[in-house]
Amino acid sequence: MATATTVQAGDHEVRISNPDRVYFPDLGLTKLDLVNYYLSVSDGIVRALRERPCMLHRFPSGLSGDKVHQKRVPNGAPPWLETVRVTFPRYNRHADELCVTKPADVIWAVQMSTVEFHPWNSRRADTEKPDEWRIDLDPMPDCDYNRVRRVAEVAHEVLTDLGITGYPKTSGGRGLHIYVRIRPQWSFGEVRRAALAFAREVERRAPDEVTTTWWRKDRDPAKLFVDYNQNARDHTIASAYSVRGVPTATVSTPINWSEIPNADPQDFTIKTVPDRFARLGDLHAKIDETEFTLDKLLEWANRDGLELPEDQPTD
Repeated sequence: MATATTVQAGDHEVRISNPDRVYFPDLGLTKLDLVNYYLSVSDGIVRALRERPCMLHRFPSGLSGDKVHQKRVPNGAPPWLETVRVTFPRYNRHADELCVTKPADVIWAVQMSTVEFHPWNSRRADTEKPDEWRIDLDPMPDCDYNRVRRVAEVAHEVLTDLGITGYPKTSGGRGLHIYVRIRPQWSFGEVRRAALAFAREVERRAPDEVTTTWWRKDRDPAKLFVDYNQNARDHTIASAYSVRGVPTATVSTPINWSEIPNADPQDFTIKTVPDRFARLGDLHAKIDETEFTLDKLLEWANRDGLELPEDQPTD
């Protein structure tokens, strides 16, 4: 068994220790397989993470061991690795989180046993002003995927009515995410309130399929929750092209709107996405070309007197 190998990631060589360690036992996939996956989609994953504070979900012993949620870059990181400092005022703490700008940053994180990448929806230029609005279509336990598909169509209709372009992706689980690039001029609270107004409009158009009820225990288990809270400060979800830490090694994968009626999220895995990426490129490649406004959504929020439930910050 090899004790180490070296891979070329852009302009940097990255040493990979224990490349033969099995990370996904059910599939026999190793740490080096994970490295090669991220190299194959490097343009996409770097675009998804670029200059965002990023929390790492690490599996030091593979999926058979414990998962570690790591915010802080450890001492001893290479000098070319970039970080961004974020603060947690409630706890009077800060963290220097990974700030990806190049493929080597991603591969360094995989060398550190990272499987999943969870970026903030703001960038280091101003970490307090999000530039990404995230729509999380989160199915409750008894909600099947056909309902997710139908609600995605409704969400697409609302976005179209607003004149906004949304970029969908699978979650790597049972749901769908839709990302919208916005002007970085609103606070997390304002973005979250706009997201709530959007969720309420989707619920109004599909009341039998959607819930925006805050407390999980009060939600209909057969409905889909439009989770506006994913826009709260320091809340993160898996990025585009992030592998998920599940036995099937699914990937949170950008898809076209036209694929949603037939695509099965379980088909997008560490084994299948590289070929798809080679054929189609990054379906989110144009996401940064146009920034949209939240003015109309905030008008809706004011019109309806929407108040946000208290969020519980994480650290």
